[in-house]
Amino acid sequence: MADYVAHGVLLPRSKSDICDNLMKFIVIELDDVVVACGALEIFNENLCEIRSLVVAENQKRHGFGRILVDKLIEKAISLGLKRIMALTYVPSFFHNAGFRTVPKEIFPEKVWGVCFKCCKFNDCDEIAVLKELS
Repeated sequence: MADYVAHGVLLPRSKSDICDNLMKFIVIELDDVVVACGALEIFNENLCEIRSLVVAENQKRHGFGRILVDKLIEKAISLGLKRIMALTYVPSFFHNAGFRTVPKEIFPEKVWGVCFKCCKFNDCDEIAVLKELS
């Protein structure tokens, strides 16, 4: 995740934050090296979010991001959640997985539960995407 943070496309997370949320992550390993990860943040029975979705630069275009998104969607469905969202700089990636672009303001759970603490709160340039789960 450090490379994505350095390039400004992922917000930094402290080691303690990652440890506190470790069980929310799914990882893909190759030869005992983590090459991709993503987490599922649950806000309530109606909404969850895909967070911290990253793939190592040298492992892009192998489908690992899509595998993680599919697994996180499966997990959300198995938990009976109704909607899954993400904030992203690559909405087309999520569109290919059945998400649609929506205004961030329709997620008060996210905006007032997480975003208001963010250094980009007043100048957020991420795009919100949403998928309805059945």
